[in-house]
Amino acid sequence: MAPSKTFSRDEVRQHTSDDSLWCIIDSVVYDLTEFVDAHPGGESVLRQVAGQDATDAFYNLHRHEVLSKYADLAVGTVKDEAPQIITPKAGDLSKVPYAEPLWLTPQFKSPYYKDSHRRLQKALREFTDTYLTAEAQECETTGRLISQEMIDRMSKVGILHMRMGPGKHLHGVELMGGAVKGEEFDYFHDLVVGQELVRPMARGFQDGNMAGMVIGLTAVLNFANDDAWRRKIAEEVFSGKKKICLAITEAFAGSDVAGLRTTAEKTPDGKHYIVNGTKKWITNGTFCDYFVVGVRTGKTLSVIVIERGEGVDTKAIKTSYSPSAGTAYITFDNVKVPASNLLGKEGQGIQIILSNFNHERWTMICGSVRTSRFIVEECMKWANQRLVFGKRLIDQPVIRQKLAKMIALVEAHQAWLESITYQMCHMPYKKQAVHLAGPIGLLKMSATRAATAIADDAVQIWGGRGLTQTGMGKHIEMFRRTVGFDAILGGAEDVLADLGVRQAMRDFPKARL
Repeated sequence: MAPSKTFSRDEVRQHTSDDSLWCIIDSVVYDLTEFVDAHPGGESVLRQVAGQDATDAFYNLHRHEVLSKYADLAVGTVKDEAPQIITPKAGDLSKVPYAEPLWLTPQFKSPYYKDSHRRLQKALREFTDTYLTAEAQECETTGRLISQEMIDRMSKVGILHMRMGPGKHLHGVELMGGAVKGEEFDYFHDLVVGQELVRPMARGFQDGNMAGMVIGLTAVLNFANDDAWRRKIAEEVFSGKKKICLAITEAFAGSDVAGLRTTAEKTPDGKHYIVNGTKKWITNGTFCDYFVVGVRTGKTLSVIVIERGEGVDTKAIKTSYSPSAGTAYITFDNVKVPASNLLGKEGQGIQIILSNFNHERWTMICGSVRTSRFIVEECMKWANQRLVFGKRLIDQPVIRQKLAKMIALVEAHQAWLESITYQMCHMPYKKQAVHLAGPIGLLKMSATRAATAIADDAVQIWGGRGLTQTGMGKHIEMFRRTVGFDAILGGAEDVLADLGVRQAMRDFPKARL
Protein backbone atom coordinates (compact mmCIF):
# COMPACT_ATOMS: atom_id res chain seq x y z
CA MET A 1 0.00 0.00 0.00
CA ALA A 2 1.32 3.42 -0.97
CA PRO A 3 2.08 5.99 1.78
CA SER A 4 -0.79 8.34 2.68
CA LYS A 5 1.01 11.52 1.61
CA THR A 6 -0.39 13.16 -1.55
CA PHE A 7 1.19 15.30 -4.27
CA SER A 8 -0.14 17.29 -7.18
CA ARG A 9 1.06 16.39 -10.65
CA ASP A 10 2.79 19.79 -10.82
CA GLU A 11 4.79 18.89 -7.72
CA VAL A 12 5.89 15.60 -9.28
CA ARG A 13 6.99 17.39 -12.45
CA GLN A 14 9.54 19.34 -10.41
CA HIS A 15 11.49 16.16 -9.53
CA THR A 16 13.46 15.53 -12.73
CA SER A 17 17.10 15.72 -11.62
CA ASP A 18 19.59 13.02 -10.62
CA ASP A 19 19.30 14.30 -7.07
CA SER A 20 15.51 13.88 -7.04
CA LEU A 21 13.88 11.74 -9.73
CA TRP A 22 10.19 10.91 -9.34
CA CYS A 23 7.53 9.43 -11.59
CA ILE A 24 3.90 8.34 -11.45
CA ILE A 25 2.65 4.80 -12.10
CA ASP A 26 -1.10 4.26 -11.79
CA SER A 27 -1.57 7.35 -9.59
CA VAL A 28 1.15 6.22 -7.17
CA VAL A 29 4.23 8.47 -6.84
CA TYR A 30 7.62 6.70 -6.84
CA ASP A 31 10.96 8.19 -5.82
CA LEU A 32 13.50 6.51 -8.13
CA THR A 33 16.51 8.61 -7.11
CA GLU A 34 18.36 5.80 -5.35
CA PHE A 35 17.10 3.20 -7.86
CA VAL A 36 18.47 4.75 -11.05
CA ASP A 37 21.82 2.96 -10.96
CA ALA A 38 20.20 -0.36 -9.99
CA HIS A 39 17.47 -0.34 -12.64
CA PRO A 40 17.87 -3.53 -14.75
CA GLY A 41 16.84 -1.63 -17.88
CA GLY A 42 19.48 1.04 -17.47
CA GLU A 43 19.51 4.66 -16.29
CA SER A 44 18.27 6.31 -19.49
CA VAL A 45 14.87 4.61 -19.36
CA LEU A 46 14.08 6.16 -15.99
CA ARG A 47 15.41 9.58 -16.96
CA GLN A 48 13.02 9.57 -19.92
CA VAL A 49 10.03 9.46 -17.57
CA ALA A 50 11.37 11.74 -14.83
CA GLY A 51 8.56 13.88 -13.42
CA GLN A 52 6.02 12.26 -15.76
CA ASP A 53 3.18 9.76 -15.66
CA ALA A 54 4.97 6.54 -16.67
CA THR A 55 1.95 4.24 -16.44
CA ASP A 56 1.71 3.39 -20.15
CA ALA A 57 5.47 3.05 -20.51
CA PHE A 58 5.70 0.81 -17.43
CA TYR A 59 2.93 -1.59 -18.46
CA ASN A 60 4.31 -1.75 -21.96
CA LEU A 61 7.46 -3.30 -20.48
CA HIS A 62 6.62 -4.94 -17.16
CA ARG A 63 4.25 -7.28 -15.36
CA HIS A 64 2.10 -5.68 -12.66
CA GLU A 65 3.61 -7.81 -9.88
CA VAL A 66 6.99 -6.14 -10.46
CA LEU A 67 5.68 -3.18 -8.49
CA SER A 68 5.29 -5.29 -5.36
CA LYS A 69 9.06 -5.86 -5.34
CA TYR A 70 9.67 -2.12 -5.17
CA ALA A 71 6.83 -1.01 -2.92
CA ASP A 72 9.33 0.75 -0.68
CA LEU A 73 10.00 3.26 -3.49
CA ALA A 74 6.44 4.59 -3.26
CA VAL A 75 6.30 7.95 -1.46
CA GLY A 76 2.64 8.82 -1.89
CA THR A 77 -0.22 9.18 -4.33
CA VAL A 78 -1.49 11.82 -6.74
CA LYS A 79 -3.97 14.11 -5.04
CA ASP A 80 -7.64 13.29 -5.74
CA GLU A 81 -6.73 10.22 -7.78
CA ALA A 82 -7.02 6.52 -7.05
CA PRO A 83 -5.14 3.59 -8.66
CA GLN A 84 -7.02 1.95 -11.52
CA ILE A 85 -4.98 -1.23 -11.86
CA ILE A 86 -6.33 -4.21 -9.93
CA THR A 87 -3.88 -5.86 -7.54
CA PRO A 88 -5.10 -9.43 -6.85
CA LYS A 89 -5.00 -10.77 -3.30
CA ALA A 90 -4.11 -14.34 -2.36
CA GLY A 91 -7.05 -16.56 -3.23
CA ASP A 92 -8.76 -14.09 -5.59
CA LEU A 93 -10.35 -15.22 -8.82
CA SER A 94 -9.14 -13.49 -11.97
CA LYS A 95 -11.38 -10.83 -13.49
CA VAL A 96 -9.99 -11.43 -16.99
CA PRO A 97 -12.59 -13.03 -19.30
CA TYR A 98 -12.01 -16.78 -19.79
CA ALA A 99 -9.21 -16.78 -17.20
CA GLU A 100 -11.31 -19.05 -14.98
CA PRO A 101 -13.42 -22.10 -15.88
CA LEU A 102 -17.01 -21.08 -16.51
CA TRP A 103 -18.24 -22.70 -13.28
CA LEU A 104 -16.18 -20.14 -11.33
CA THR A 105 -17.65 -17.21 -13.26
CA PRO A 106 -20.63 -15.64 -11.41
CA GLN A 107 -22.90 -15.31 -14.42
CA PHE A 108 -22.56 -18.97 -15.45
CA LYS A 109 -24.03 -22.11 -13.85
CA SER A 110 -22.87 -25.74 -13.85
CA PRO A 111 -24.63 -28.98 -12.91
CA TYR A 112 -21.38 -30.58 -11.77
CA TYR A 113 -20.10 -28.46 -8.89
CA LYS A 114 -21.49 -28.14 -5.36
CA ASP A 115 -20.64 -25.88 -2.44
CA SER A 116 -17.91 -28.29 -1.29
CA HIS A 117 -16.17 -27.97 -4.66
CA ARG A 118 -16.25 -24.18 -4.37
CA ARG A 119 -14.96 -24.23 -0.80
CA LEU A 120 -12.14 -26.54 -1.83
CA GLN A 121 -11.22 -24.38 -4.82
CA LYS A 122 -11.10 -21.24 -2.67
CA ALA A 123 -8.96 -22.93 -0.01
CA LEU A 124 -6.55 -24.38 -2.58
CA ARG A 125 -6.25 -21.08 -4.48
CA GLU A 126 -5.35 -19.28 -1.27
CA PHE A 127 -2.87 -22.02 -0.28
CA THR A 128 -1.23 -21.98 -3.70
CA ASP A 129 -0.99 -18.18 -3.88
CA THR A 130 0.30 -17.89 -0.32
CA TYR A 131 2.75 -20.78 -0.10
CA LEU A 132 3.29 -22.78 -3.27
CA THR A 133 3.80 -20.31 -6.11
CA ALA A 134 6.90 -18.55 -4.76
CA GLU A 135 8.67 -21.83 -4.00
CA ALA A 136 7.61 -23.33 -7.33
CA GLN A 137 9.05 -20.40 -9.30
CA GLU A 138 12.28 -20.42 -7.30
CA CYS A 139 12.76 -24.18 -7.69
CA GLU A 140 11.94 -24.05 -11.39
CA THR A 141 14.70 -21.49 -11.90
CA THR A 142 17.38 -22.97 -9.66
CA GLY A 143 16.59 -26.67 -10.09
CA ARG A 144 16.24 -27.10 -6.34
CA LEU A 145 13.98 -29.94 -5.24
CA ILE A 146 10.76 -29.23 -3.37
CA SER A 147 11.45 -28.47 0.29
CA GLN A 148 10.53 -30.87 3.05
CA GLU A 149 8.81 -27.93 4.73
CA MET A 150 6.44 -27.60 1.76
CA ILE A 151 5.78 -31.35 1.68
CA ASP A 152 4.99 -31.28 5.40
CA ARG A 153 2.69 -28.30 4.91
CA MET A 154 0.77 -30.07 2.13
CA SER A 155 0.54 -33.25 4.16
CA LYS A 156 -0.88 -31.39 7.14
CA VAL A 157 -3.83 -29.99 5.16
CA GLY A 158 -4.47 -33.23 3.24
CA ILE A 159 -3.22 -32.20 -0.19
CA LEU A 160 -1.04 -35.30 -0.54
CA HIS A 161 -4.03 -37.48 0.32
CA MET A 162 -6.36 -35.69 -2.11
CA ARG A 163 -3.97 -36.06 -5.03
CA MET A 164 -4.57 -39.81 -5.03
CA GLY A 165 -8.22 -39.26 -5.95
CA PRO A 166 -11.33 -40.52 -4.14
CA GLY A 167 -10.99 -43.53 -1.84
CA LYS A 168 -10.87 -44.93 1.66
CA HIS A 169 -7.46 -43.32 2.22
CA LEU A 170 -9.34 -40.00 2.58
CA HIS A 171 -11.85 -41.17 5.15
CA GLY A 172 -11.39 -39.39 8.45
CA VAL A 173 -8.74 -37.03 7.05
CA GLU A 174 -9.29 -33.31 7.56
CA LEU A 175 -8.99 -31.69 4.15
CA MET A 176 -8.06 -28.01 3.84
CA GLY A 177 -9.43 -27.11 7.26
CA GLY A 178 -12.73 -28.89 6.65
CA ALA A 179 -13.47 -27.53 3.16
CA VAL A 180 -14.63 -31.01 2.16
CA LYS A 181 -15.06 -34.32 3.95
CA GLY A 182 -12.93 -37.23 2.82
CA GLU A 183 -16.02 -39.40 2.51
CA GLU A 184 -17.66 -37.00 0.02
CA PHE A 185 -14.52 -36.32 -2.04
CA ASP A 186 -15.29 -37.17 -5.70
CA TYR A 187 -13.55 -36.81 -9.05
CA PHE A 188 -14.72 -33.20 -9.42
CA HIS A 189 -12.92 -32.40 -6.16
CA ASP A 190 -9.98 -34.25 -7.67
CA LEU A 191 -10.27 -32.09 -10.80
CA VAL A 192 -10.22 -28.93 -8.66
CA VAL A 193 -7.04 -30.14 -6.93
CA GLY A 194 -5.39 -30.97 -10.26
CA GLN A 195 -6.22 -27.61 -11.82
CA GLU A 196 -5.40 -25.38 -8.86
CA LEU A 197 -1.99 -26.90 -8.09
CA VAL A 198 -0.61 -26.25 -11.61
CA ARG A 199 -1.33 -22.50 -11.53
CA PRO A 200 2.20 -21.57 -10.33
CA MET A 201 3.25 -22.31 -13.95
CA ALA A 202 6.44 -24.18 -13.12
CA ARG A 203 6.31 -27.33 -15.22
CA GLY A 204 9.37 -29.09 -13.83
CA PHE A 205 8.40 -28.30 -10.24
CA GLN A 206 4.86 -29.44 -11.06
CA ASP A 207 6.18 -32.95 -11.63
CA GLY A 208 8.68 -32.61 -8.80
CA ASN A 209 5.75 -31.89 -6.49
CA MET A 210 5.07 -35.56 -5.69
CA ALA A 211 3.92 -36.58 -9.18
CA GLY A 212 5.68 -39.90 -8.61
CA MET A 213 3.41 -40.51 -5.65
CA VAL A 214 0.28 -39.87 -7.70
CA ILE A 215 1.19 -42.57 -10.23
CA GLY A 216 3.11 -44.93 -7.95
CA LEU A 217 1.34 -45.20 -4.60
CA THR A 218 -1.94 -46.29 -6.20
CA ALA A 219 -0.42 -49.63 -7.15
CA VAL A 220 0.59 -50.24 -3.54
CA LEU A 221 -2.82 -49.23 -2.18
CA ASN A 222 -4.64 -51.50 -4.61
CA PHE A 223 -2.34 -54.52 -4.96
CA ALA A 224 -0.16 -54.90 -1.84
CA ASN A 225 -0.59 -58.44 -0.48
CA ASP A 226 0.06 -57.57 3.17
CA ASP A 227 -2.28 -55.07 4.87
CA ALA A 228 0.23 -54.01 7.54
CA TRP A 229 2.90 -53.36 4.89
CA ARG A 230 0.39 -51.42 2.78
CA ARG A 231 -0.56 -49.24 5.75
CA LYS A 232 3.10 -48.67 6.64
CA ILE A 233 4.01 -47.36 3.18
CA ALA A 234 0.82 -45.29 2.90
CA GLU A 235 1.41 -43.67 6.28
CA GLU A 236 5.05 -42.89 5.47
CA VAL A 237 4.18 -41.37 2.09
CA PHE A 238 1.08 -39.42 3.16
CA SER A 239 3.01 -38.00 6.10
CA GLY A 240 5.74 -36.82 3.72
CA LYS A 241 8.43 -38.80 5.55
CA LYS A 242 9.06 -41.06 2.56
CA LYS A 243 8.72 -40.53 -1.20
CA ILE A 244 7.62 -43.03 -3.82
CA CYS A 245 7.69 -43.15 -7.63
CA LEU A 246 6.69 -45.37 -10.53
CA ALA A 247 9.59 -46.94 -12.44
CA ILE A 248 8.30 -48.61 -15.59
CA THR A 249 9.89 -46.93 -18.62
CA GLU A 250 13.21 -48.18 -19.95
CA ALA A 251 15.49 -47.14 -22.77
CA PHE A 252 14.19 -50.22 -24.57
CA ALA A 253 10.52 -49.83 -23.65
CA GLY A 254 8.44 -46.67 -23.43
CA SER A 255 4.80 -47.02 -24.44
CA ASP A 256 5.67 -50.64 -25.29
CA VAL A 257 5.37 -51.90 -21.71
CA ALA A 258 5.59 -55.51 -22.85
CA GLY A 259 9.17 -54.87 -23.98
CA LEU A 260 10.56 -54.40 -20.46
CA ARG A 261 13.96 -56.05 -19.86
CA THR A 262 14.53 -55.52 -16.13
CA THR A 263 14.49 -58.96 -14.51
CA ALA A 264 13.51 -60.29 -11.09
CA GLU A 265 14.70 -63.84 -10.39
CA LYS A 266 13.70 -65.71 -7.26
CA THR A 267 16.35 -67.06 -4.94
CA PRO A 268 16.40 -70.87 -4.46
CA ASP A 269 14.61 -70.55 -1.11
CA GLY A 270 11.85 -68.44 -2.71
CA LYS A 271 12.15 -65.69 -0.10
CA HIS A 272 13.70 -62.99 -2.26
CA TYR A 273 13.97 -61.64 -5.78
CA ILE A 274 17.27 -60.54 -7.32
CA VAL A 275 16.54 -57.55 -9.55
CA ASN A 276 18.78 -56.40 -12.40
CA GLY A 277 18.13 -53.77 -15.03
CA THR A 278 17.70 -50.09 -15.72
CA LYS A 279 14.88 -47.55 -15.82
CA LYS A 280 14.91 -44.19 -17.60
CA TRP A 281 13.05 -40.86 -17.41
CA ILE A 282 11.65 -41.74 -13.98
CA THR A 283 9.92 -38.72 -12.44
CA ASN A 284 11.04 -38.06 -8.82
CA GLY A 285 13.51 -40.93 -9.11
CA THR A 286 16.45 -38.89 -7.83
CA PHE A 287 14.92 -38.38 -4.39
CA CYS A 288 12.53 -41.29 -3.82
CA ASP A 289 12.73 -43.93 -1.10
CA TYR A 290 10.41 -46.46 -2.76
CA PHE A 291 10.29 -47.53 -6.40
CA VAL A 292 7.29 -49.33 -7.89
CA VAL A 293 9.11 -51.29 -10.58
CA GLY A 294 7.92 -53.19 -13.62
CA VAL A 295 10.01 -56.37 -13.97
CA ARG A 296 10.16 -59.52 -16.02
CA THR A 297 9.61 -62.65 -13.92
CA GLY A 298 10.48 -65.46 -16.30
CA LYS A 299 8.23 -65.08 -19.33
CA THR A 300 5.69 -62.87 -17.55
CA LEU A 301 5.58 -59.26 -16.34
CA SER A 302 5.18 -58.40 -12.67
CA VAL A 303 5.42 -55.35 -10.40
CA ILE A 304 7.56 -55.20 -7.29
CA VAL A 305 8.33 -52.50 -4.72
CA ILE A 306 12.03 -51.83 -4.21
CA GLU A 307 13.32 -49.73 -1.34
CA ARG A 308 16.35 -47.53 -1.89
CA GLY A 309 19.45 -49.34 -0.64
CA GLU A 310 22.43 -51.41 -1.75
CA GLY A 311 22.50 -51.95 -5.50
CA VAL A 312 20.08 -49.10 -6.27
CA ASP A 313 21.71 -46.16 -8.04
CA THR A 314 19.95 -43.05 -9.34
CA LYS A 315 21.40 -40.38 -11.61
CA ALA A 316 19.74 -37.15 -12.69
CA ILE A 317 18.72 -36.84 -16.34
CA LYS A 318 18.90 -33.39 -17.89
CA THR A 319 15.69 -32.62 -19.77
CA SER A 320 14.21 -29.48 -21.31
CA TYR A 321 12.39 -28.66 -18.10
CA SER A 322 13.71 -27.98 -14.62
CA PRO A 323 15.82 -30.47 -12.63
CA SER A 324 13.34 -29.81 -9.81
CA ALA A 325 11.30 -32.67 -11.33
CA GLY A 326 13.92 -35.12 -10.09
CA THR A 327 13.98 -37.04 -13.40
CA ALA A 328 16.26 -40.06 -13.04
CA TYR A 329 18.11 -42.90 -14.72
CA ILE A 330 17.98 -45.84 -12.31
CA THR A 331 20.21 -48.88 -12.18
CA PHE A 332 19.29 -52.02 -10.24
CA ASP A 333 22.41 -54.13 -9.74
CA ASN A 334 21.72 -57.47 -8.02
CA VAL A 335 19.23 -55.82 -5.68
CA LYS A 336 17.88 -58.28 -3.12
CA VAL A 337 14.16 -57.67 -2.54
CA PRO A 338 11.81 -59.59 -0.20
CA ALA A 339 9.39 -61.74 -2.20
CA SER A 340 6.59 -60.22 -0.10
CA ASN A 341 7.22 -56.90 -1.91
CA LEU A 342 5.51 -58.35 -4.99
CA LEU A 343 2.30 -56.52 -5.86
CA GLY A 344 -0.55 -58.81 -6.78
CA LYS A 345 0.68 -62.05 -8.29
CA GLU A 346 3.44 -62.92 -10.71
CA GLY A 347 2.24 -62.29 -14.24
CA GLN A 348 -0.22 -59.54 -13.25
CA GLY A 349 2.19 -56.80 -14.25
CA ILE A 350 0.28 -55.50 -17.26
CA GLN A 351 -2.97 -55.40 -15.28
CA ILE A 352 -1.33 -53.50 -12.41
CA ILE A 353 0.51 -51.08 -14.69
CA LEU A 354 -2.55 -50.33 -16.79
CA SER A 355 -4.89 -50.04 -13.80
CA ASN A 356 -3.77 -46.51 -12.98
CA PHE A 357 -3.21 -45.23 -16.50
CA ASN A 358 -6.71 -43.73 -16.72
CA HIS A 359 -6.31 -41.62 -13.59
CA GLU A 360 -2.73 -40.66 -14.48
CA ARG A 361 -3.74 -39.49 -17.95
CA TRP A 362 -6.87 -37.78 -16.66
CA THR A 363 -4.76 -35.89 -14.09
CA MET A 364 -2.40 -34.77 -16.83
CA ILE A 365 -5.36 -33.53 -18.88
CA CYS A 366 -6.56 -31.47 -15.89
CA GLY A 367 -3.15 -29.79 -15.74
CA SER A 368 -2.74 -29.32 -19.47
CA VAL A 369 -6.15 -27.66 -19.89
CA ARG A 370 -5.59 -25.40 -16.87
CA THR A 371 -2.13 -24.24 -17.92
CA SER A 372 -3.46 -23.61 -21.42
CA ARG A 373 -6.11 -21.40 -19.85
CA PHE A 374 -3.45 -19.54 -17.89
CA ILE A 375 -1.66 -18.79 -21.16
CA VAL A 376 -4.90 -17.46 -22.63
CA GLU A 377 -5.21 -15.14 -19.62
CA GLU A 378 -1.63 -13.93 -20.08
CA CYS A 379 -2.26 -13.24 -23.76
CA MET A 380 -5.51 -11.40 -23.02
CA LYS A 381 -3.78 -9.15 -20.48
CA TRP A 382 -0.78 -8.52 -22.73
CA ALA A 383 -2.92 -7.76 -25.78
CA ASN A 384 -4.86 -5.23 -23.72
CA GLN A 385 -1.79 -3.34 -22.48
CA ARG A 386 0.83 -3.67 -25.23
CA LEU A 387 0.99 -0.69 -27.58
CA VAL A 388 2.20 -1.28 -31.14
CA PHE A 389 2.03 1.27 -33.97
CA GLY A 390 0.03 3.53 -31.66
CA LYS A 391 -2.64 0.90 -30.92
CA ARG A 392 -3.17 -1.85 -28.39
CA LEU A 393 -2.57 -5.34 -29.72
CA ILE A 394 -6.20 -6.21 -29.00
CA ASP A 395 -7.24 -3.59 -31.56
CA GLN A 396 -5.63 -5.67 -34.31
CA PRO A 397 -8.07 -8.18 -35.94
CA VAL A 398 -5.34 -10.79 -36.43
CA ILE A 399 -4.68 -10.82 -32.67
CA ARG A 400 -8.38 -11.18 -31.89
CA GLN A 401 -8.56 -14.14 -34.26
CA LYS A 402 -5.69 -15.87 -32.45
CA LEU A 403 -7.32 -15.26 -29.09
CA ALA A 404 -10.65 -16.55 -30.36
CA LYS A 405 -9.07 -19.84 -31.43
CA MET A 406 -7.20 -20.18 -28.13
CA ILE A 407 -10.33 -19.52 -26.06
CA ALA A 408 -12.39 -21.97 -28.10
CA LEU A 409 -9.79 -24.74 -27.65
CA VAL A 410 -9.61 -24.24 -23.88
CA GLU A 411 -13.37 -24.10 -23.34
CA ALA A 412 -14.02 -27.12 -25.56
CA HIS A 413 -11.48 -29.27 -23.73
CA GLN A 414 -12.64 -28.14 -20.29
CA ALA A 415 -16.18 -29.15 -21.23
CA TRP A 416 -15.02 -32.54 -22.58
CA LEU A 417 -12.96 -33.06 -19.43
CA GLU A 418 -15.95 -32.32 -17.20
CA SER A 419 -18.13 -34.70 -19.21
CA ILE A 420 -15.66 -37.56 -18.72
CA THR A 421 -15.22 -36.63 -15.04
CA TYR A 422 -18.97 -36.98 -14.59
CA GLN A 423 -18.77 -40.51 -16.01
CA MET A 424 -15.93 -41.30 -13.60
CA CYS A 425 -18.14 -40.20 -10.70
CA HIS A 426 -20.95 -42.54 -11.79
CA MET A 427 -19.04 -45.55 -13.10
CA PRO A 428 -17.44 -48.31 -10.98
CA TYR A 429 -13.64 -48.39 -11.15
CA LYS A 430 -13.52 -51.65 -13.11
CA LYS A 431 -15.96 -50.33 -15.71
CA GLN A 432 -13.90 -47.14 -16.05
CA ALA A 433 -10.99 -49.26 -17.26
CA VAL A 434 -13.24 -50.83 -19.90
CA HIS A 435 -15.25 -47.84 -21.09
CA LEU A 436 -13.12 -44.75 -20.41
CA ALA A 437 -9.59 -45.74 -21.43
CA GLY A 438 -10.34 -44.87 -25.06
CA PRO A 439 -12.13 -41.54 -24.44
CA ILE A 440 -9.48 -40.42 -21.94
CA GLY A 441 -6.76 -41.36 -24.40
CA LEU A 442 -8.43 -39.33 -27.15
CA LEU A 443 -8.99 -36.39 -24.82
CA LYS A 444 -5.35 -36.37 -23.71
CA MET A 445 -4.19 -36.49 -27.32
CA SER A 446 -6.53 -33.66 -28.30
CA ALA A 447 -5.75 -31.52 -25.24
CA THR A 448 -2.00 -31.66 -25.81
CA ARG A 449 -2.43 -30.93 -29.51
CA ALA A 450 -4.50 -27.91 -28.50
CA ALA A 451 -1.85 -26.85 -25.99
CA THR A 452 0.78 -26.95 -28.72
CA ALA A 453 -1.36 -24.74 -30.97
CA ILE A 454 -1.98 -22.33 -28.07
CA ALA A 455 1.74 -22.18 -27.33
CA ASP A 456 2.52 -21.34 -30.96
CA ASP A 457 -0.05 -18.53 -31.14
CA ALA A 458 1.01 -17.19 -27.74
CA VAL A 459 4.60 -16.76 -28.92
CA GLN A 460 3.37 -14.86 -31.98
CA ILE A 461 1.34 -12.54 -29.74
CA TRP A 462 4.22 -11.97 -27.31
CA GLY A 463 7.03 -11.82 -29.86
CA GLY A 464 10.56 -11.93 -28.46
CA ARG A 465 9.27 -11.85 -24.89
CA GLY A 466 7.66 -15.23 -25.52
CA LEU A 467 11.13 -16.69 -26.05
CA THR A 468 12.68 -15.15 -22.93
CA GLN A 469 12.92 -17.08 -19.66
CA THR A 470 12.67 -13.99 -17.45
CA GLY A 471 10.45 -10.94 -17.43
CA MET A 472 6.95 -10.47 -18.74
CA GLY A 473 6.88 -13.42 -21.12
CA LYS A 474 8.46 -16.02 -18.85
CA HIS A 475 5.27 -18.07 -18.56
CA ILE A 476 4.85 -18.13 -22.34
CA GLU A 477 8.44 -19.30 -22.84
CA MET A 478 8.12 -22.00 -20.17
CA PHE A 479 4.83 -23.26 -21.61
CA ARG A 480 6.16 -23.45 -25.15
CA ARG A 481 9.35 -25.21 -24.03
CA THR A 482 7.61 -27.78 -21.86
CA VAL A 483 4.31 -28.41 -23.63
CA GLY A 484 5.79 -31.60 -25.07
CA PHE A 485 5.99 -33.26 -21.65
CA ASP A 486 2.22 -33.66 -21.42
CA ALA A 487 2.24 -34.88 -25.01
CA ILE A 488 4.65 -37.73 -24.16
CA LEU A 489 4.37 -38.61 -20.48
CA GLY A 490 1.62 -41.10 -19.70
CA GLY A 491 1.49 -42.19 -23.34
CA ALA A 492 2.50 -40.45 -26.55
CA GLU A 493 -0.20 -38.74 -28.60
CA ASP A 494 -0.09 -41.20 -31.49
CA VAL A 495 -0.29 -44.20 -29.15
CA LEU A 496 -3.27 -42.77 -27.27
CA ALA A 497 -5.03 -41.76 -30.48
CA ASP A 498 -4.67 -45.31 -31.76
CA LEU A 499 -5.88 -46.69 -28.41
CA GLY A 500 -9.01 -44.56 -28.61
CA VAL A 501 -9.92 -45.70 -32.10
CA ARG A 502 -9.12 -49.36 -31.41
CA GLN A 503 -11.36 -49.31 -28.34
CA ALA A 504 -14.12 -47.67 -30.35
CA MET A 505 -13.85 -50.37 -33.03
CA ARG A 506 -14.06 -53.03 -30.33
CA ASP A 507 -17.64 -51.90 -29.78
CA PHE A 508 -18.41 -51.46 -33.46
CA PRO A 509 -21.50 -53.45 -34.49
CA LYS A 510 -20.65 -56.83 -36.00
CA ALA A 511 -23.37 -56.51 -38.61
CA ARG A 512 -22.64 -54.52 -41.75
CA LEU A 513 -24.04 -50.99 -41.51
